[in-house]
Amino acid sequence: MTFLVTIIAFIMALGILIVFHEFGHYLVARWCGVRVLRFSVGFGRPLYSKRLGTDQTEWVISAFPLGGYVKMLDEQEGKVAPEDLSRAFNRKPVANRFAIVAAGPVANFLLAMLLYWVLFMSGVAGMKPILGPVVPATPAAFASFQEGETITRIGDEAVSTWQDARWLLLAQAMERAASVSVHTISPAGESALRRLDLSQVEGSDLEGDFLAKIGLSSYQPPMDPIVGMLVAGGAGERGGLRVGDEIIAVDGKKITLWEDLVLDIRKNPGKLLKLEILRGGKTVQLEIVPDISSESGGKVGKLGIGPQIDRGELDKLMISISYPPLAAMAKAIRKTWETSLFTLQMLWKMVVGEVSWKNISGPITIADYAGKSAQLGFASYLAFLALISISLGVLNLLPIPLLDGGHLLYYLIEVVKGAPLSVKAMEAGQQMGMALLFALMVCAIYNDVARLISG
Repeated sequence: MTFLVTIIAFIMALGILIVFHEFGHYLVARWCGVRVLRFSVGFGRPLYSKRLGTDQTEWVISAFPLGGYVKMLDEQEGKVAPEDLSRAFNRKPVANRFAIVAAGPVANFLLAMLLYWVLFMSGVAGMKPILGPVVPATPAAFASFQEGETITRIGDEAVSTWQDARWLLLAQAMERAASVSVHTISPAGESALRRLDLSQVEGSDLEGDFLAKIGLSSYQPPMDPIVGMLVAGGAGERGGLRVGDEIIAVDGKKITLWEDLVLDIRKNPGKLLKLEILRGGKTVQLEIVPDISSESGGKVGKLGIGPQIDRGELDKLMISISYPPLAAMAKAIRKTWETSLFTLQMLWKMVVGEVSWKNISGPITIADYAGKSAQLGFASYLAFLALISISLGVLNLLPIPLLDGGHLLYYLIEVVKGAPLSVKAMEAGQQMGMALLFALMVCAIYNDVARLISG
């Protein structure tokens, strides 16, 4: 069932993103008087096609779904009848061609704004920004943060959720801020101003759990070591654990809290552990080998189990914030802009070697995230779609031949030269672009496979 949800969520995401992107090209092409011959979702052999409209545009769903295209009347791609020359793409002014090509990425950004607008109006749920244990000898510890404090403001920005806090601190670190002011309030109602030092944050620190690396974590209520869920096929299920089991000892060491259990499991990847279980009032002995998982450059153990959660305690830590339509739109526009800028900054850090290329994800990882977000709920899935739509828009604007950004670069050169690039120069660029995109795809798929192997 999980696999089926993942496949359906992935296909739906691809369909929505591709249709919006290509419809941007299509709509502006029609406005500019260009005849559109084909609108295809996917590449390769057509599975379904139908001609519609006065121009008899062929609407196609093709076999290979990772992409799509709009084919326009163009003398560079085939013979054009004399009566149709005025409607050929290549005969249009450079401003029109620029607008048509840019419309695809712009459509992706508009889709992200629309999705965020819906989310911000309907209400965004998140964890309250309450601090958990502060890691010793970290920037957070040196700034005197205390467990139980609530973050209320970072710099000039109000903080409502833990996600807000993470995003604002990450943005400051990306911009190489030496330090940032953080306002907090204690459980007793006492306000404090902390100065968090970010001067030692490196590019590699931005990967994974950034807040943990600077010593901050979200507050978690104490939980008993009772199994509340099992991952299908995980080490816990294979070893005989059941939902409702209380783990009272690991290798003879008494366990009283869930976090103690997690620490013991993480420290023993691939090692045989003897667990003492309380099940139905009886003590049961189990021997389990935690799965080995890669995390932050090291190996950790995992059982594939989750705790039994007290919904009442969890609800106390949750908050839902909604905005009126105009405020929601303003916030959606800002969120899209900031995420786009953050994506560009991360790409640049990869290019200069400050951030690992292991962060590039391919279709397998995207499909996995699609499935997980869909299972978390409609709001999570919309947020996932918005994020991927922004990524697609940014990627397509990169000045790489074959991508929209490559064509836009050609048109800028045409404006400067006063004449189009030669066919030979464009063909050379296409070959370079194809090689670069192939290398990126190989890197992304390699990272996907490596993540699957490492768990």
